Amino acid sequence: MKKEKVQERIVRVASDLFYRQGFNSTGINQIIAEADIAIGSLYNHFSSKNDLLQAYLIKEEQAWFKGFEEYSVKISDSREKLLSLIDYRKKLQEASKFAGCHFIKITSEVGDSNPAVSDFVKQHKLRQKELIRKLVEEYAENKDIDADWITDNIFLLIEGAVVTSTIHKKSDSFDQIKKMIEAQLP
Repeated sequence: MKKEKVQERIVRVASDLFYRQGFNSTGINQIIAEADIAIGSLYNHFSSKNDLLQAYLIKEEQAWFKGFEEYSVKISDSREKLLSLIDYRKKLQEASKFAGCHFIKITSEVGDSNPAVSDFVKQHKLRQKELIRKLVEEYAENKDIDADWITDNIFLLIEGAVVTSTIHKKSDSFDQIKKMIEAQLP
């Protein structure tokens, strides 16, 4: 087994804490203690807590897209691949015990007080939407459908299902939106 590098351990520990208890509620001293490192080690890798927050967001974004790619790689049917995105998001919610979207949580906590974070989250959501658009366009080839309208609907329905499942701590909203989306796909 490959030994975890100090920087990776710091990001892993900070990511877990930021997600579970929030960025503002997580102190540098807690990260240092739980990562079992010296304070100098932290500052050798990150100049500030905000730098660590950027590393967290990058890590989560990479994991999100890689996770979907791995989840759907064996699906060749374009309609099924598109619908698998709903199943993937449902799986993420269930795996996190309905803790919600990393990006929605951090932007609601940090908001516009940190433009770099706000911009990153906006770009991440645009990347998710572009993924949906790509999947819709693959499905829509030779079909008379409004790809932009369907892309917008799917994006908004999935985001709504994530928030609803976070609030109610159950995943049936994903089953509901899957039926709604299936009805839009001729």
